[in-house]
Amino acid sequence: MDYSIESVTLDKLQSDCLVVGIYENQQLSPAATHLDGLLDGLINKLITRGDIKGKNAETLLINNLPNSSIERVVLVGLGKRGSLSLKQFRKAIAAVTKVLKDSKVVNVSCALLDLEIEKADAQWLARQIVEVVNDGLYQYTTTKQCDDKTPLQSLNIIVNDTNKQLAETGLQQGIAIAQGMALAKQLADLPGNICTPTYLAEQALVLAGQHENLTCEILEETDMEALGMGAFLSVSRGSRQPAKLICLEYKGTDTHTKPIVLVGKGLTFDAGGISLKPGAGMDEMKYDMCGGASVLGILRAASLLNLNLNIVGLIPSSENLPDGAANKPGDILTSMAGKTIEVLNTDAEGRLILCDTLTYAKKYEPEVVIDMATLTGACIVALGRVPSGLFANDDKLCDDLLDASETACDLLWRMPIWEEYQEQLKSNFADLANIGGPDGGSITAAVFLSKFTEKYRWAHIDIAGTAWRTGAAKGATGRPVALLSQYLINRAAS
Repeated sequence: MDYSIESVTLDKLQSDCLVVGIYENQQLSPAATHLDGLLDGLINKLITRGDIKGKNAETLLINNLPNSSIERVVLVGLGKRGSLSLKQFRKAIAAVTKVLKDSKVVNVSCALLDLEIEKADAQWLARQIVEVVNDGLYQYTTTKQCDDKTPLQSLNIIVNDTNKQLAETGLQQGIAIAQGMALAKQLADLPGNICTPTYLAEQALVLAGQHENLTCEILEETDMEALGMGAFLSVSRGSRQPAKLICLEYKGTDTHTKPIVLVGKGLTFDAGGISLKPGAGMDEMKYDMCGGASVLGILRAASLLNLNLNIVGLIPSSENLPDGAANKPGDILTSMAGKTIEVLNTDAEGRLILCDTLTYAKKYEPEVVIDMATLTGACIVALGRVPSGLFANDDKLCDDLLDASETACDLLWRMPIWEEYQEQLKSNFADLANIGGPDGGSITAAVFLSKFTEKYRWAHIDIAGTAWRTGAAKGATGRPVALLSQYLINRAAS
C-alpha cells in the first residue's frame, strides 16, 4: 500500500472513492457537507430515506455519482457529534477498511482530518488512519494461497494547508509503526517448524542489514554457557533447536547517552516441557515469541523514523519441549545473577529465559529496561484480552507507558508487585521457586522477574491476552508495537 497526503479541494479531486463522515441525527462532517453540495444534495437524500443513521462504524457505499470526478463515496458513521473518542475513530476507520477490502476500489481518498476529537490533531488522525487501514488489510500468505487479495493499492489523505505539516508527520509515523506491526505479525503467524530460534535470529540480521544505524549480534549456547546463563539454557535442553540470544543495537544519538533496553520473550514454540500443556489449543503456542517479534517490529519503526535515541533490543529465543534432557520439576538451576531457582513447573519457562536476559541487560548501563512477554495465562484471567498487564519498579516509567498507551490506543493496566507476593516464591531448596502457586499468577511471575531488575528502572508488560486473537479470527495483533513506538516517539521529543 502507498500512503500519501494531499492538499486539494473536493471540487478538484479525482478519485476512485472518497471517505467522509456522518454524525447521528443526519449531521454531516465538514467534508461531507461540501461534497453534498457538489452532488446536488445526494447525500442528504440518502440520509432522509434512512439508508444510514450515522451510528459509530456504520457504513454506506455509494456506487453511482452522476457527473462527478469522484466515482464512489463511503459514508462512515461517527456517532453523536461532540462525543467521538479516539477508540471510536479507530473503530470507524476499521469499518471503512472492511468496505474497501471487499470492494473493487484501487485508489481511495480519505477526508476525515476535519473531525474534532479531544486530544487528537491532524498528526494523530493521519497516523491512525494509516495504522488501522494497514492492519485491516494484513493477510498471512507465507504458507497458503490467497485468491482474495484486495485490489486496493493507495490511500490519499486529504488535508488543508494549515494542517499539512502535522499530517505529514503523522503519515510518516503511521507508515513506520504499520511496517513494524506488519513485521511482528508476519513472524508471529509463522508455524514453529519455520520460525525457529535460528530463523528468528536470521530475520534480526536481515533487519539490521536494512538500516544503517542498526547492528546485530547473535549469542550462541556456548556464549551463554560462558556467561553462566543456567536458567536460560535449561529451557533449551529439551529441544533439538539451539537457543539464541539476539542482541540488536540502534544508535540514534551520541554514544554517551544511556540506551533504552527492550527485552522480548522469543519462545518459538512452547509445549510446556515435562509439565506438558493440554493438546487443545497448543498450536497457538507458536505465538509465545510475540514479545521477541514485537522488539523487531519496534526497532524497525524506530529505524524508519530515525529517532534520536539509543535503543537495545534483546530477544532470548528457544523452544520448550519434553525430552530426556529437559528440565524436570524439582530441578535446581543457577541463574546468571547467581540466584538459584527451583523448577516447580517446567511450563513457567518464560521467566527463566527472561531472568538471565534481564541480568545481561545490565552490561548496557540502561536508562530503562522494558520487557514484553506472553508470560502468563493468569493475566488473561485477570484482565481479559483488552489491556496488557503492566508491572514496574518505577512510577515515572509506569506513567510514561500509560500515557503512551492512551495515545496509541494500545491499552495497559497497571498491576501491583508488592512485597507480600514474594512469600509465594519461597523455596526450601533454592533462593526462589519459579512459580508461586495458583493465586495471582501474573503478579508472582512479575515479582520473580523483579528479583533480577533491582539495579535499574524496569517495566514488564504481560501480553499473553493481547498479542494474538484466538477463534475464527486467529492471528497475531502486532501489539505492543504501537504502544512502545509511541513511548519512544515521546522520549525522542522530550
